[in-house]
Amino acid sequence: MSANLSAIFYLISGILFILALRGLSSPETSRQGNYFGIAGMAISIIVTFLSVGNFGSGFIYVLLFLLIGGTIGAFIAFRIPMTAMPELVAGFHSLVGLAAVFVAISAFLNPEAFNLGVAGNIKLASLIEMSLGAAIGAITFSGSIIAFLKLRGIMSGAPITFKAQHLINLILGLLIIILIYYLCVSQSSNIFWSLVIISFLVGVLLIIPIGGADMPVVISMLNSYSGWAAAGIGFTLENTALIITGALVGSSGAILSYIMCKGMNRSFFNVILGGWGASDQNTTSETKEQKPVKNGNADDAAFLMKNASSVIIVPGYGMAVAQAQHALREMVDALKKNGVKVSYAIHPVAGRMPGHMNVLLAEANVPYDEVFELEEINNDFANCDVAYVIGANDVTNPVAKSDPQSPIYGMPVLDVEKSKSVLFVKRSLSPGYAGIDNDLFYRDNTLMLFADAKKMTEEIVKSL
Repeated sequence: MSANLSAIFYLISGILFILALRGLSSPETSRQGNYFGIAGMAISIIVTFLSVGNFGSGFIYVLLFLLIGGTIGAFIAFRIPMTAMPELVAGFHSLVGLAAVFVAISAFLNPEAFNLGVAGNIKLASLIEMSLGAAIGAITFSGSIIAFLKLRGIMSGAPITFKAQHLINLILGLLIIILIYYLCVSQSSNIFWSLVIISFLVGVLLIIPIGGADMPVVISMLNSYSGWAAAGIGFTLENTALIITGALVGSSGAILSYIMCKGMNRSFFNVILGGWGASDQNTTSETKEQKPVKNGNADDAAFLMKNASSVIIVPGYGMAVAQAQHALREMVDALKKNGVKVSYAIHPVAGRMPGHMNVLLAEANVPYDEVFELEEINNDFANCDVAYVIGANDVTNPVAKSDPQSPIYGMPVLDVEKSKSVLFVKRSLSPGYAGIDNDLFYRDNTLMLFADAKKMTEEIVKSL
């Protein structure tokens, strides 16, 4: 395929990627956005194959590994539950980063195959692009692995800090810049491998001090890193599609991270540098025992909601774990038959990643016009008869507004406590992902419904 024809098709794939991002900005158009993204990626892969030309005997190996990787990816996609989607995203980000590192290593060891010169005399521009791709890719890989372990519960979600942590990160960051400079000057293999190893270490050190409350921002941030790593390697390979795709992913991920930080009243740079979430929060079982809670059942909840004029549903990660979205839709339908106005309140970071709750509600065919973001619905809680909180915890915690010592202080939360009655579905009084006790449990207008979210909702449907 000629270079001009390849450029045209790469341009088309780039437009499709932009349309994909546009479509994914709304639940109503997200399916169409996915189709655009799939089409763009298919075009990119086919054009790349045709542009390379003669693979020789390696063609069979390329097809073999594509088949193996595609099969594994399809199997995981079909089997993965929505509750594990954040871990999956973190895992896939790590693979993107690792791929960038492997390509950089290949280009450094065998530059002739990439038309970058010869070993020891690689083009300066290519060396800079290669080293940046390797460094960002390594940071993305190790950082994503830590995020995966935290989200999976294998590693504690609490911030892991130590003395002089930020100073060490600063020194290592400057060291990476210095190593890239000397690599361009000397093209030493020892410096290249040192750059890769230190970058792996930086990825670990950047993510371990970030607490659970900020994990959605971390996922978005790592998504941005993986994009920039891909873009850097795209320059090395002189592949237009990879440059466009990487730039789109990198910039959109960075913008999303900034928007989320702004919505959480966080400093973007503090979250990136692991400077938030490390405060000492002493929430003990002794404190919980001293505070009385009101315990209710499905009949109590059904009575309150059936006699209400308005109900606001607040879904959270507990709903995702219990897969209670379909039972919730049944409950809402039953309430509507009784003339009750029902709305859904979605916090920007409810769940474990952006849009988590929106996707779950879309699975249950919840009408889009009944789902509202925090800034659209927060004022309505004061005039609401019943707030039904199903598995949300940190995003409803009033201490974010009242306790300056809390790790989530300053984060905008849903004003659930202003409702006349609050029905809080939860298995126990255990703290949320941020590790903080929720003051809402002990309010006079709160009725705790201790049970599995799906089972409790189904029992309420029967009572209704």
